[in-house]
Amino acid sequence: MMNRTPLDRRYDFVMFFDVQDGNPNGDPDAGNLPRVDAETGMGLITDVCLKRKVRNYVHMIKNAEKPYDIYVKEKAVLIRMHEDAYKSIGAEELLKSDDKKRKGGDKVDEARKWMCDNYYDIRTFGAVMSLGVNCGQVRGPIQLTFSRSVDPVVAMEHSITRMAVATEAEAEKQGGDNRTMGRKFTIPYGLYRVHGFVSAHLAAQTGFSKEDLELFWEALQKMFDHDRSAARGLMTMRSLIIFEHGTPLGNANATDLFEKVEHRKIAQGPARKFSDYELLYNGEPVKQAVMTIKV
Repeated sequence: MMNRTPLDRRYDFVMFFDVQDGNPNGDPDAGNLPRVDAETGMGLITDVCLKRKVRNYVHMIKNAEKPYDIYVKEKAVLIRMHEDAYKSIGAEELLKSDDKKRKGGDKVDEARKWMCDNYYDIRTFGAVMSLGVNCGQVRGPIQLTFSRSVDPVVAMEHSITRMAVATEAEAEKQGGDNRTMGRKFTIPYGLYRVHGFVSAHLAAQTGFSKEDLELFWEALQKMFDHDRSAARGLMTMRSLIIFEHGTPLGNANATDLFEKVEHRKIAQGPARKFSDYELLYNGEPVKQAVMTIKV
């Protein structure tokens, strides 16, 4: 059993990361164009996009071994994990119930705890596990906002070619030229900002520990290095500013803390690299990649 030190205080954090010549989070409902705020032109990245990267990092370094397994992962069939929970707590007979809404009976809380104990992303981000075999619902102690670029971004469209076709019919149609045309969307550069919240009270309910939190901070710093693809260009974590409160309820309003963190553009013309900006806390330059501030 892993060592678990209870989380005894609240945390809030601000993270800055950037993308160069890539599409950090395409919108499938818009032909995979980079997500933007239609009114301001600011780039957007969903919270689930960043959570996916955290999950992938933990899955990679922990080899999907319990208690660091990942619930929402590629090709997962969620109900199988629900069934594993009931088998592990010795309540396999409840799986035979014909009433799917009631399946689990009075063992739901026990099954829910087993899922929290064994799946890192459940005790971190929460999950709805009431479908099919009921393992309850979990509200996770860590929540993220959408990421928003600090300046408007420009989505660029590029024509690309492939010197091959997929079928014989395509080859005959082209008379042997065998060329396939495609499209690729990028933004030249964007610096994004995301806010996050860590609740000690919700951590106590899911079993999320100080050790889990240290792994989360590590994932935020390293996840982009293990998430490379031709579509995403160069993505880099630039600054992580952590506000550590002294109590579970916290010592200050999160919004007031976030407003102390600012950016300043120092380049002339469009920004194309991180050094075109300066990050500030309380008016002073932020010089560390990771900075913890006790509130």
